[in-house]
Amino acid sequence: MCPVCQGIGKTITLDINKAVDHNLSLNEGAILLPGFSVGSWYWKLHAETGLFDADKKIKDYTPEEYDLLMYAQAQKVTTAETGDMNVTYEGIVTRFMRTNVNTEKETSKRSAKVLEEFTVMQACPTCAGKRYNAEVLASTIDGYNMYDLTSVQLTNLQEILLKLDNETRHPIIAGIQKRVQDLIDIGLGYMDLCRETNSLSGGESQRVKMVKQLASSLTNILYIFDEPSTGLHPRDVYRLNDLLRKIRDAGNTVLVVEHDPDVIQIADYIVDVGPHAGTHGGEITFEGTYEQLLSSDTLTGRFLKQELPVNEQSRAITTYYESTRSSLHNLKDVQLRVPKGAFTAITGVAGSGKSTLVNQVFAQEYPEAIQITQTPIHTNKRSNPATYTGIMNSIRKTFAKETGMDAGYFSYNSKGACPECKGAGSIELNLSFMETSEIECTHCHGKRYDPTVLEHTYQGKNIVDVMDMTIEEAVVFFDAKDIQRKLKNLQEVGIGYLTLGQPMDTLSGGEAQRLKLANELKTNGKIYILDEPTTGLHMSDVKNVIRIMNNLVDKGNTVIVIEHNVDVIRSADWIIDLGPEGGQGGGEILFEGTVSDLKNANTVTSRYI
Repeated sequence: MCPVCQGIGKTITLDINKAVDHNLSLNEGAILLPGFSVGSWYWKLHAETGLFDADKKIKDYTPEEYDLLMYAQAQKVTTAETGDMNVTYEGIVTRFMRTNVNTEKETSKRSAKVLEEFTVMQACPTCAGKRYNAEVLASTIDGYNMYDLTSVQLTNLQEILLKLDNETRHPIIAGIQKRVQDLIDIGLGYMDLCRETNSLSGGESQRVKMVKQLASSLTNILYIFDEPSTGLHPRDVYRLNDLLRKIRDAGNTVLVVEHDPDVIQIADYIVDVGPHAGTHGGEITFEGTYEQLLSSDTLTGRFLKQELPVNEQSRAITTYYESTRSSLHNLKDVQLRVPKGAFTAITGVAGSGKSTLVNQVFAQEYPEAIQITQTPIHTNKRSNPATYTGIMNSIRKTFAKETGMDAGYFSYNSKGACPECKGAGSIELNLSFMETSEIECTHCHGKRYDPTVLEHTYQGKNIVDVMDMTIEEAVVFFDAKDIQRKLKNLQEVGIGYLTLGQPMDTLSGGEAQRLKLANELKTNGKIYILDEPTTGLHMSDVKNVIRIMNNLVDKGNTVIVIEHNVDVIRSADWIIDLGPEGGQGGGEILFEGTVSDLKNANTVTSRYI
């Protein structure tokens, strides 16, 4: 392990461009850090020591002057204010690192805010981001050290292992080759063994766990997988199915929660839950084989027999949004050309460079684009769909107008909060030698509000009753136009079954993405970027998502969708297919054109259309 970064491979350092404005002089306030304003004590240590010309712009400093300003170690100097008294001077970076980073003091909220605003992570200068100490890196087998083997793409690692294999090493290498091949077979051949687990998507993380279980000698185990096909191209779904069969055939029971028709098709036994979502669901509507499911009259059975047709009448395309050419990550000097006022699908196998090209290249050059991804919404446990969309403010005003009370009384974050739990609905118990435990508040019984607030009603319902309503119930209940409009947007994106007060941390990635989309439906003439919007959706809901995207285009917007779902791809006006493989084997644009033309192209995606 590297002794400097402790095996992390990165160190935190001051972001100089945020800390210093190089176009200003010291007298003009070039140092932007807190406590360094012109006239302050720390400013005087730089401007009044005679070490620098305080009127000289930082960009004009000589290398020696700049090094003294930024990186000088502690030294005694005098200032105009102290006269002959010696004071300690340090470079800006040196002082910042000593007082904010390399300190044993507990970080205060203020210091944490400064760190977040003015620091950046960079490769460790000692190990160059390799994480290992010099002794480990100096130890090699046939010229390869540990980092050489763990930092290469898995498909390349297999080739290296073949070269390293001999009679002495074979027992160990054979075991490694099997595990690596399992990862490649499940569609993760573009990854390397240095990849940080917190950077994996949900689907990637689950597939890595599945491969781990293949090596287990345990049998008669029950495995539960929640939508393992997430983020997989149709080609890789077949690889996933092989892995699921292997786990089953090893003597285990496999339970899969899944929407992908290809995964459903290989199941030995199917349990269908419905008939619809939210309050309209919760029933087992079918149990049996795949063939029996096709003959049933359940929603799933009906949609398994349907297939959306290929879009033969694409919208007219005349102009494009164009990014500059890029070789970021695995991209091979490619440019994204997206038709304006059209529905474009970005396709390709996992790891082919879709997200890099769209989210990291194109979106950076078109900052006006509205990105709707499945990243968690940054909220706290007090947030819910009503607060996120702004409906809550209107609801409070409606209650205030009806009852004559201040609107703040209808918020559990303000005057209406339960005095015992402060609006949390629960109380933490510190049990000394045991973990902290939470119990329901005995004063408000988990309702979060002061019980006196619940005496005030609107149309016969108090604020808690309203927050327990589903969105589709609230659409009928409220008459106010601003509330109606936002609720109908939520209903339009297919989450009408959520309650207004449902905690945000209970939403799935797909639900959170649709909530973000509903918040943006009011905008016209914009670029929308959606990253796999069908994740977590039933086949019947996919049709609704396609309708929403077409409606956005009809209103004058441009829609770009990164997607693997074949029905979405068939419905697009324009296809941009990347590949041919993932990782180093990807990063090329293989096809640009209509879906009709894609059928005649020789790509992996075209074979599944």
